[in-house]
This record gives sequence, C-alpha cells and structure tokens, in this order.
Amino acid sequence: MSDKQTQEKLKELEEFLRRYESALIAYSGGVDSTVVMAAAVGVLGRRALACIGISASYPERERTAALALAQSIGAPVRIVQTHEQDDPHYSANPFDRCYYCKSELYERLSRIAREERYSVILDGNNAGDRTDDRPGWRAARERGVVSPLAHLGIGKPQVRLLARELGLSVWDKPATPCLSSRVPHGVPIVPELLKRIEKAEDVLAELGFVEFRVRHHGDVARVELGAKEMIRALELQKQIVSGIQRAGYQFVTLDLSGFRSGALHAAAATEQVRRTD
Repeated sequence: MSDKQTQEKLKELEEFLRRYESALIAYSGGVDSTVVMAAAVGVLGRRALACIGISASYPERERTAALALAQSIGAPVRIVQTHEQDDPHYSANPFDRCYYCKSELYERLSRIAREERYSVILDGNNAGDRTDDRPGWRAARERGVVSPLAHLGIGKPQVRLLARELGLSVWDKPATPCLSSRVPHGVPIVPELLKRIEKAEDVLAELGFVEFRVRHHGDVARVELGAKEMIRALELQKQIVSGIQRAGYQFVTLDLSGFRSGALHAAAATEQVRRTD
C-alpha cells in the first residue's frame, strides 16, 4: 500500500468513527487496538475512552507500556479489572478459552457503556481476525462490539502502515497475546502459573529480546525466539537459564523451530483433527 493509499485508508477509518458520538475502546497496547484508539481520539477527543482490561494474564510490562503510550498521545484511559479466572470455563483452559476471556471483558465494558452512556464499544480486530473459529471474535459479535479495522477490510500489514502514518511507536511491535496462550490447552490456568511465565518472559525482555515466548510444559520452559535472535540467545545462555530457573522452572530449552505465533493453538487443533480421523 502506497503512502497515498495509506492516507486514504486512514481517512476511511476516521469517517467510519465519526458516525459515533462517543466510544469505549478495548485497548491492550498492541498495534491494532492502538490504531483504533489513536484514530478515535483524533476524531472524538475526550469522548473516546481507552479501557485496559487487567488480570493475571496481562503482563505488568505490557500494562505499563500501554498506559505510557495512551498518555503520550493524550488519550483518556481507564483500567478495568477483569476476573475471567473466576470462571471455571476459562480456568479449565479449553480450546475456546479466549471466548470466556473476551466475554468477561466485553461484559464489563458493556456495563460502563450503559452507565456512562457511551455510544459504542470498539475493538482492534482486523480483517485477518474475521473468522468464526476465533473465539474472541465470536464473543465480540455476540455483544455488539464493533471492529472498525475488520469492517473496512484492513489487515495486519495495512494496520502497521496506518500506525506508522499516525506516528505510533508500536507500528512494528510483535503480537503479544495474553500469558495464558503459553499454556497447553487442558492445563488449568491459575494465577501462580501465569506469574511464573511472566517472570520468565521478563528475563528475556530485560536482556533485550524483542520477539519471544516462554511456553509452559510442567517443569520445562520452552523458549521460542525470532530467527535473528537465536545466536544471541546462545551467547547469553547462562543469564537466560539462571533467570528462568529463578522464575520457577527446572529445565530451560531453546526451540530450534524459532518463534511461532499461536504454536500451542495450532498444535491443539492438529491433535483435535488427529483424534477425529
């Protein structure tokens, strides 16, 4: 998409948002929701409120960064405490775990919208997320949440171009799904486990790694890194191992397949298909 096309798409997004008098934005600090938030604030000003859902599955470093980014662009922001882990459907960690997480968030935002008379709830789902096999997408549709990016056919590559056009520092930020995504389906989600994963990933963040996951496998922490960071990981082997062991893991492995977004989800889907063959 050329610069001109990017500017035209940004105008489309702004025109789409002008139909609303006010808006709540489900904001996480990722590139998708940040673009929606920034565009909404540009159009609606103080009538746009960015809401950050906080729970044990949301890393503290992500919350800090999201708050700082919202404040840097003058966006009104509110922290909304969510309690998805109190729902046994969520804590059992089924294949559609995200449905229950997003349902909890959108129910709380819906309450705020009703009580404070916001016109609409917006999220950052893009055109690539527009599929019924995405549990979070289904939860949004059931609760009337509007996805401007998906509605306008804007996919992830275009979202990044829009973010760069808006001068947003997260335009090239890797996707950062919740900490529960590091746990194989069927393994119960409890706060203590998520805290262990968060501490392990903090080790990698503090060492300057950008694209990473620490996948939980009992006493084993399986580290996924971007291909360009593999060699550096070997150079920092002792710091990585000792740090992750301090977080609570006994063994630390480096996955030679490298970083793969949604790796556990894909593995679970494959296993589900195998069992039905």
